[in-house]
Amino acid sequence: MATTTMQKRNIQDLIDRLRAIPSTAFTRQRVLDEIGRTVLDPSSLAPYTYFSPAHYTRNLIHCCDLFEVVALGWERGQESAIHNHHGQECWMGVPVGRLEVRNFRLSEHDPERRTCRLVPSIRFAIDPDRSTAIDPEEPIHSAHNLQQFGSRAISVHVYSLPFQTCEVYDLDRHCYDIVRLDYTSRLGTLCPGAVAEAAGFQEPVRVERG
Repeated sequence: MATTTMQKRNIQDLIDRLRAIPSTAFTRQRVLDEIGRTVLDPSSLAPYTYFSPAHYTRNLIHCCDLFEVVALGWERGQESAIHNHHGQECWMGVPVGRLEVRNFRLSEHDPERRTCRLVPSIRFAIDPDRSTAIDPEEPIHSAHNLQQFGSRAISVHVYSLPFQTCEVYDLDRHCYDIVRLDYTSRLGTLCPGAVAEAAGFQEPVRVERG
């Protein structure tokens, strides 16, 4: 985890700094150091971030060949499925609120039958003072905005390389499936069919399928 001296800046400043890193230097520690020096101004995330009572939201802010930046909006009590990132790197920061990350170790894996067994591993919290990079030795994890945390949360994720599917695991049934990832919004605009509330606004916004 990163616990370095913090600088407050907007999301575009972070993206510009990430874009300045050469692909050969875009390593786990280099990017974690960059994210760990950053406390993002929540107002700079507001144009890109939405919330939904049904599920956490995925809001694309930037995408290029090397990486993408996605803001996730979490209502109290929302959580992700247990998943991996198909071997790609992931860095996470939480400029608003707090999340608990739960790691899992894969003890059995049959890709033909898509069966597996997971063993719970460590749990840890991330917040504006603590960011993290997904551990390549334990890449399977889930994220939780626990009710006792008492507020909405916004997490900012950097993925390299960008990916469109991931494995989602069923802890009780000992199986997994490959799931396509969708966005709630792209570059501040809701995707067709999405129903969500813009950050900082009270009324839900809906875009009808055209």
